[in-house]
Amino acid sequence: MAEEVAVDYTLNNPDTLTKYKTAAQISHKVLEAVSGWCVEGAKVLSICQRGDKLLDEEIAKVYKGKKISKGISHPTTVSPSSYITPYTPLSTDVEEAATALKANEPVKIQLGAQIDGLGTIVCDTILAKTDKDKDEEVSGRDADLMLATHYANELLLRLMIPPGLLASGSEEDKKKAAAEKRPSQSKISQMLETVVKSYDCNLVEGTTSWLFERNEIEGKKKFVLNPPDKEGRAEGVPEVGDVWGVEMGVSLGSGKVKTIDQRPTLHRRTTITYQLKRPSSRQTLSEIVKKFGNFPFSLRQLDDERAAKVGVVECVRSNVLRQYEVVTDKDNAPVARLLTTIAITKNGLVRLGAPPALDASKYKTDKKVTDEQILKILEQPTARSTGAKGKNRKKKKKPVKKATDDEEEESSEDE
Repeated sequence: MAEEVAVDYTLNNPDTLTKYKTAAQISHKVLEAVSGWCVEGAKVLSICQRGDKLLDEEIAKVYKGKKISKGISHPTTVSPSSYITPYTPLSTDVEEAATALKANEPVKIQLGAQIDGLGTIVCDTILAKTDKDKDEEVSGRDADLMLATHYANELLLRLMIPPGLLASGSEEDKKKAAAEKRPSQSKISQMLETVVKSYDCNLVEGTTSWLFERNEIEGKKKFVLNPPDKEGRAEGVPEVGDVWGVEMGVSLGSGKVKTIDQRPTLHRRTTITYQLKRPSSRQTLSEIVKKFGNFPFSLRQLDDERAAKVGVVECVRSNVLRQYEVVTDKDNAPVARLLTTIAITKNGLVRLGAPPALDASKYKTDKKVTDEQILKILEQPTARSTGAKGKNRKKKKKPVKKATDDEEEESSEDE
């Protein structure tokens, strides 16, 4: 009998990056559709349901006939204004099921797909519009929030790059750059605070970025922005070969958070095993394992939503499942969030699952970033150019207005 060959799931295997990119393409397509549905008066529940249906349809189109797992790596969630954590109401909770979007409120959309356990998750923040004002310019505090989040996210992504990775010059110059000390978690938080405070905003405390691994979105490494306590310490550092979910959260308020008295509907299986006593609990867990593995899911995705609400109680109490509490801004102030799935390759960052590039020209404010060190970092590319594309691109007079995603993200195919 032939022995099974162990599969290499690192980025050294081109198939791994292909699977990540396939999952990301699905995530991007569904994100674009869901963003179009987020208009004034739209029901959050309906948007989430339609988003998951579209995710399932697109996932079914790829890797047909292959004996590999595939599915949703994060259900469609739509978080209104002051909501920080992903929000996904249930049809059986009548009051929450009626939640509708308000005009111009910041809406956080998060979702993702996975192929063979290699998941990409993306989160974008948009302003819920009426059909009439979709293309109008944004000004005032809404513009401040969106720009602060965008530039803070661009800075954070650049700080994820290992020192010296994109250095040019002589070998001695490259070695010197590689030997530079990485900024600490505290230093990174301070730099990001400088960006967001330029727009009279604050970082959301406890915003956490995680290492992604196969079948795991909270890996062995993490770092926490503006940690509220000692438990928010960084673990590990970004390295070539890593895949990370990089998160940014910005508030028009203090950035402090609170857990509200609302049913947690988003859960994820843990690695803890426990002999559940109730048949309903065992049945619910069996369905969860079969459908979602270790990826997050909403109770509305289970066959019987009412039974699921009962079945998860013992699972959560015994720590077989983790429930994500519903967290909002302490001041009920508007919040924006972004989440980007990146791969760190020898040529820099590859943005696998990423929110669309922000058109900063549509956001009008008299505020801007003035810190020279930060402006210099924002001008730096996130990946090494491997072709003629973009070589003649000129910088604008205000570099902070052009720190972005249209740089050489697709580094090279020999990663």
